[in-house]
Amino acid sequence: MKVGDAYGRMILDALDGADIAEIVERDDGFMLASSFGPAAYLAPFKRWPARQRRAMRLARGRVLDVGAGGGRVALHLQEHGHDVVAIDRSPGVVEACRRRGVRDARELALEDVNPALGAFDTVVMFGNNLGLLAGKTKSRRLLRRLDAVTSNRGRILGETTDPSKTEDPEHLAYHERNRRRGRLPGHLRIRIRYRELATPWFDYLFVSTAELEELLTGTGWRLARILEDKGGTYVAVLEKTAS
Repeated sequence: MKVGDAYGRMILDALDGADIAEIVERDDGFMLASSFGPAAYLAPFKRWPARQRRAMRLARGRVLDVGAGGGRVALHLQEHGHDVVAIDRSPGVVEACRRRGVRDARELALEDVNPALGAFDTVVMFGNNLGLLAGKTKSRRLLRRLDAVTSNRGRILGETTDPSKTEDPEHLAYHERNRRRGRLPGHLRIRIRYRELATPWFDYLFVSTAELEELLTGTGWRLARILEDKGGTYVAVLEKTAS
């Protein structure tokens, strides 16, 4: 297995019409074909989950699209008159976004976001990308970074999954292992695999609403509302705290 841009190649192949699945591997050996695969990354607005469609009504002003995937969020917001900067650490994803018509797509990781990008009024983190906050310590650092690059009316629309909404014994055992290590239960160590490629391992975080509220303490953000459908995945609407 070669380490490379598996995610970007997968998105580009999907853009070229390939019928493929996103394989997620966890560091305990657990693997699954993600239900949020390449077709969803390229889906038109009418096929998005209801929670995401509802959340789009809350996007305002200049937007930072974090983990841009196939560019669907950036394209939708562009069509509605927003100035959007779409970022992803995958060069293949950035190529796919540009091919689809995203006007400002940049190869950039969340941890490298800085005020040189200008100020944003909304940050969108769909496709469970609130998980890019990664863990207890890093999440607070990244949230403070997003506070620094957003306006006084800044808002985050971040999607994640409540890890407690499962009865799968393998997931529950993984959660318990995390607790023994002093981690949040939904702290994942994963990589994406596609054909002969695998991404580097990275941390990803699923949180309950109570865990999220605790993480937000002292970061400049508060949990304003939750948008959810059936199941454990939800969009958290984060607003600036009063200064």
